[in-house]
Amino acid sequence: MQITVSGKQVDLSEALRTRVAQQLETIAGKYFDHALEAHVTFSRARSFFTCDINMHAGRGLLLRGEGEAADAHAAFDDAAEHIAKRLRRYRRRVNEHSRDSAVRERPQAARQYVLRQEDEPANGAAVVDGTSALTASTYATVIAEVPAEIARLSVGDAVMRMDLADQTVMMFRNSTTGELNVVYRRSDGHIGWIDPTAMG
Repeated sequence: MQITVSGKQVDLSEALRTRVAQQLETIAGKYFDHALEAHVTFSRARSFFTCDINMHAGRGLLLRGEGEAADAHAAFDDAAEHIAKRLRRYRRRVNEHSRDSAVRERPQAARQYVLRQEDEPANGAAVVDGTSALTASTYATVIAEVPAEIARLSVGDAVMRMDLADQTVMMFRNSTTGELNVVYRRSDGHIGWIDPTAMG
């Protein structure tokens, strides 16, 4: 597995880099025949360190873990434990996913945009209760554009992928109906599922 360890305004020791590589190889070896790559980023925020792990564990299978602690080693341990905990929860299904990936149809290509809300309304529009009276104008600017995939999955597999990647929402093509569906994490901790065919 190719592992990239980097720091944002943090000097990383060789001992930390070695420890990260060894632990990620151990986690990957326990749950996958082979994982492809992992990116580990350390940064410092005031009095604590943060660690962000992004692991590409196979076709369409991304894992993400975040941790924070008083030192970089403990921050990594926290992030790695988040990934290991999710993998333990989905162990059987992750292995099935890996075996089935060869026969699964290719995901639909898509594009994902990151929008930034503008601070001020355009064209001198009046502001009422913090919102502009001019609704026809847009107040968002595209600040990032990245390729994305819309995979054909069961609802359970979509929830698993969303949880492993630590995402709040996932769009997928329902393997039963062929329609676009969305699963998302609700504010009460439950999972929501949007299925347009349910109204038909």
